[in-house]
Amino acid sequence: MTESTVHERWLQRLRPHPRPVARMICFAHAGGSASSFATLARAVDGPFEVLAVQTPGRQDRRREPCLETVAELAAGALPAVFEHRELPIALFGHSLGAVVAFEVARLMEAEGVVPRHLFVSGRRAPSAMRYESVHRRSDAGILTELRLLGGPGVEMLDDPEIAAAFLPAIRSDYRAVETYRPEPDARVRCPVTVLVGDRDPRVSRAEAEAWQSHTSGVFELREFPGGHFYLWDRLADVVAAVQRELVV
Repeated sequence: MTESTVHERWLQRLRPHPRPVARMICFAHAGGSASSFATLARAVDGPFEVLAVQTPGRQDRRREPCLETVAELAAGALPAVFEHRELPIALFGHSLGAVVAFEVARLMEAEGVVPRHLFVSGRRAPSAMRYESVHRRSDAGILTELRLLGGPGVEMLDDPEIAAAFLPAIRSDYRAVETYRPEPDARVRCPVTVLVGDRDPRVSRAEAEAWQSHTSGVFELREFPGGHFYLWDRLADVVAAVQRELVV
C-alpha cells in the first residue's frame, strides 16, 4: 500500500465539485464518522468541496485500532489534509472534532499553511478545562451520557448488538477528548468562528467565548437555538454561516 493510499483512507469526499475555489474538511464528534457530515455536505451550495475525516475504528476502518489521544488523531489526519492544500482549506469540527480540527490547524500553521477558517462547534475552549470521566464509566453509563446529548442515530444504541459494536470507538473518543491537555497559550493565526447551541448542557456561553484567546485572527461567536447537536436542526443557518466565510 502506497503512502498516498494510506492518506486517502483518512478522508472521504462527500461533496465533489469540478472547479472548487475552496475545500472544507470536517471532523466528527465522539463516536461519529465521515458520514456524519453527509447531510451537511448535501446542503452546501457553491464552488466548494466538502471532505470528512474517517478515523480508525469505524465504518470502512473498523478493523483498525482506535486512536486514543487528540494528538494522535490530529497527526494522523494531517498528511491527508496536506494533500489538498493547493486550494484554501477551512476546517470544521464538532465536539471532539472541534479540538482535533484546532490541533490540525496548529500543525498546518507550523508548516507554513494557514487555514482559510476554523469552525469549532459544540465544544468549549481548550482553556476552559473541566474534569470529566465519561470514558471511565460502564457501558450503561456511556449510553446515559449519549442519550442526554441526543444526536442523530442515538436511538439505535438501544439495540444491544449495535451498542456493543459502537461503544469501543465511542469510549476511545471520549478518552481522547477528556484527556486532552493543550498548552495554556495554544493558539492559531487563522480566523475562528465558534458555533454553539444555546441549550448545550456541556458548553456555556462563557466557555464558548473563551475560544477568542486561542486565535490572533478574527473571532466570531454564533449561537443557535438547540442543544449539543443543534446543527442538525439548524442546518440551513449553519451552512449559510460557513459559506459566508468560504467565499474568496
